[in-house]
Amino acid sequence: MKYIKSLITFVQNVTADSRIPDSDKKILLILLALIISPIDFIPDWIPVIGQLDDFLMLALILDYYFNFLDQNILLSHYPWGMKSFLRIKRASKIITFFTPEFIKRRIWKYRREVY
Repeated sequence: MKYIKSLITFVQNVTADSRIPDSDKKILLILLALIISPIDFIPDWIPVIGQLDDFLMLALILDYYFNFLDQNILLSHYPWGMKSFLRIKRASKIITFFTPEFIKRRIWKYRREVY
């Protein structure tokens, strides 16, 4: 239960960060709501394909957090420590490999700082 509370606090803090564009925050919250919600684009009773939409949404969220955002922004809110962060980042690289590039370019407005 403590982990769930930390996760909720982490998501709230990241979405409240002023360095992240409002449009990205809204998309992240919508994606999280769609993952949690029993309503799906593709019904879950269809084998394999039914879970694909949830997997794609999770991959988009992880890709945004661990590949688009600057690490400084994410680490300023991350409550579990650097080892955990690096493990999740490695796992997210595998999952986000399946995220179509054209979708990422189209929905995310955040751009990393050059410096």
